[in-house]
Amino acid sequence: MTRVALRLANLAAGMFVVALIAAGCGGADANDTSSKASSAEASVSPSDADDRTVAETSTPGTPATVTITGVDDVAVTLVGPLAVKYAAATDAQKRAIGIPLTGDHNAGTRDSGVVYQQFQRGVIIAKNANPGTPAYIVTSGKIRDAWNTERAPDGVPLLTGKNGSAGPLGVPTSDVTTDGDLEVATFEYGTISENTAAGDVIVTVNGKVVPSGLK
Repeated sequence: MTRVALRLANLAAGMFVVALIAAGCGGADANDTSSKASSAEASVSPSDADDRTVAETSTPGTPATVTITGVDDVAVTLVGPLAVKYAAATDAQKRAIGIPLTGDHNAGTRDSGVVYQQFQRGVIIAKNANPGTPAYIVTSGKIRDAWNTERAPDGVPLLTGKNGSAGPLGVPTSDVTTDGDLEVATFEYGTISENTAAGDVIVTVNGKVVPSGLK
C-alpha cells in the first residue's frame, strides 16, 4: 500500500509540472499577440492617420480651395462654390474669363451673402458660400454691362438704382451660353440676351422687356 501511495504521489507531481509548463506556454503566446498588436499600432504614423482622415472627409470633384496666379503674379485662392466652379470650368471658359483681379474690392461676400471673384474679363459668383451652391460665370461684354447697369426695382435704368446681384435682375442662374450669334444669361428675376451679329441686347425683368440702358 505504501509503494502504491508513493507512485500515485509521484504521478500527481509530474502532472502538476506538465500543467505549469502548459500554462507558461499559453502566457507566452498571449504576450506575443499583444506585442504584435502594439507593434502594428505603433507602425501607423500620425501622417498616415491624417491621410486617412483627408480621404474620409474630402469628396472627389469638390475641391475645398483652388489657388490661381492673378494679376501682378499674386496668388488668389478661391473657396467654396467659386473653387468648385473654376475647377469644373472648360478651357474655353477659363480663357474667356482670364486671370483673377486682386484686392478686397474685387472679391468677397456681399451683405446679401453673395460671394464673388472678379476676373480680367468676367466674374464667378454664387448666391452664398455653401460649397454645394451653384456658381456661375458671367463674362464681359454687353450682357455683363447690362447686368451692371443701375436700375429701378422694375428694371428701368435709373442712375440712383442698384446694379449687379443687388439690382432687380438678381444673381445669375446660368453661365453665358452661346447658340450661333445669340448669347444668353439667365438671372433670378430675368434674362439678358445679345445678338452678337446685330449688336441688339434684350433685357427682361419679371417677364417684362425693359430698356438695356446701354449706349
